[in-house]
Amino acid sequence: MNFFAEKAPVTYALIAVNAVVFILDFLTSAGNSMGPVKTGGVLFFPLIKQGQFYRLITSMFIHFGFMHILCNMYGLRSLGPALERFIGKNVFLILYLISGLAGNLLTCFIESKTGSYSFSAGASGAVFGLLGAWLVISLSPRVYTNISNRSLIITLGINILYGLANRSINMAAHAGGFAAGAAITYITILMKAKSL
Repeated sequence: MNFFAEKAPVTYALIAVNAVVFILDFLTSAGNSMGPVKTGGVLFFPLIKQGQFYRLITSMFIHFGFMHILCNMYGLRSLGPALERFIGKNVFLILYLISGLAGNLLTCFIESKTGSYSFSAGASGAVFGLLGAWLVISLSPRVYTNISNRSLIITLGINILYGLANRSINMAAHAGGFAAGAAITYITILMKAKSL
């Protein structure tokens, strides 16, 4: 099977990077839940405050266990290819990275206000950015797609309820990513409409 047949190279490249980091983490952790990959790259506000800003990006590619990466990569695979084709690979990559960054920045902001710090990682902020993008596209009168508003809203609702029920879920990352993805897509649609 040619994974690039769908003309979504960025989506599959992101999946590959996440998979490679996960395997590297597994091979170097030696049974330790916080091996060198996690220790060196997860989101932790006190370390970011000390100048380790790279964690805002690296943490987007690190996952806590197989189910964690499986759920996020399933979301990326489900939402990514069609969105990448619609907005273009460059905008798609920017949207993905900024959504993940926005989720991490919101997490840091909230933790700085509450004084409650925790280790955080995963692609869910970026994936929620894709969900926000699709919701904007599906609601836009300027764009025709066959995507179901109902299915998107149900997916969003399930994720919100699951996040509220599971205290280990970083809801700030989800919210920040979703808002960023929606905003970038709205601006993109407006720019496309003005160029017509």
